[in-house]
Amino acid sequence: MLNVPFLALSRESERAREEFEGAFRRVTERGHYVLGPELEAFEAEFAAWLGVRHAVGVGSGTDAIALALEATGAVTPGAGDEVLTPALSAAFTALAIHRAGAVPRFVDVDPATLQIDPARLERAISPRARAIVPVHLYGNACDIAAVCEAARARGLVVIEDACQAHGSRVAGRALGAFGAAGCFSFYPTKNLGALGDGGLVATDDEELARRARKLRHGGQSSTYCHELLGINSRLDELQAALLRSKLARLEARNRRRRELAARYDQALSGLPLRLVQPPEGCESSRHLYVARARSGAERDQLRAHLRDRGIETLVHYPLPLPLQPALRPFVPAGEEFPAAEAAAREVVSLPLYPELGDDELAAVVEGVLSFFGRA
Repeated sequence: MLNVPFLALSRESERAREEFEGAFRRVTERGHYVLGPELEAFEAEFAAWLGVRHAVGVGSGTDAIALALEATGAVTPGAGDEVLTPALSAAFTALAIHRAGAVPRFVDVDPATLQIDPARLERAISPRARAIVPVHLYGNACDIAAVCEAARARGLVVIEDACQAHGSRVAGRALGAFGAAGCFSFYPTKNLGALGDGGLVATDDEELARRARKLRHGGQSSTYCHELLGINSRLDELQAALLRSKLARLEARNRRRRELAARYDQALSGLPLRLVQPPEGCESSRHLYVARARSGAERDQLRAHLRDRGIETLVHYPLPLPLQPALRPFVPAGEEFPAAEAAAREVVSLPLYPELGDDELAAVVEGVLSFFGRA
């Protein structure tokens, strides 16, 4: 039996060992470990690759969202300002909103795309709303044009959560370059992952970038002069050096992801599974390959069937944000999120990463087909 891990990060590390060792030597020989030339170079290279003027490396994707919100000045901590965000996402999106001093206001998702629903977004905007943090879930684009239009009409700021969308584009424009700022995570499982935590704020706004740089470094305008109430959230030199080498290979690795996803699409079409696809006009980074079963029971049975065959799957995400214990206090009485709740019961993520072997993909396909009696 061929065991297929959901993700095998060590495979990339082994293939890129010489590059990683070279990056490590550059940093250690220089002896400059924080806010140095590697970070400056990575920020410039990432900004140019994304198509924006500024990039600010920080400690995590969570910090990127929180610092971007703070840097805009859109929210006043403790004032009850609301930031709208989808009900289906990683909880860190909402935690970042809370850490910025705002109240997360959840919006149900579109049942087909599982992205924030523009119609429900419009209805959820209250007089206390100050910003929108849309999420490009699974690397697929939300309806960012509709989100930006809703924000423009109400005078709200858009901060894109592009933490799963490194290299995703709509009409040739990179996700993360539409709002006032785009936020990225370099958590190891991401398409562009560090060997540890990391994040980045991308923007065309020079003043926003300037404030974000201060905020990540304790709010300092110069050494030991703290102009703002900042935090300690700096992407270190070693991670920046490693990310520089990985950024150079990201487009090729994303192409491999798209090739594998296309094979899944072809092989699994016609089954009683709904394949969560990128919207028309979106070139997705294919961060995750997600399918929906007809029920929660069927999803769990499919996962058990694949597990018995040595195939690992995951669920993104098993509990909508409004149902998370820590976030329930922010949900007004009577609000419901039926689309997000149904998706959480039914979705399953299949293995998808550039190092996934052809034989491994075939094993996953055969396992899914056999579950539905099609093998």
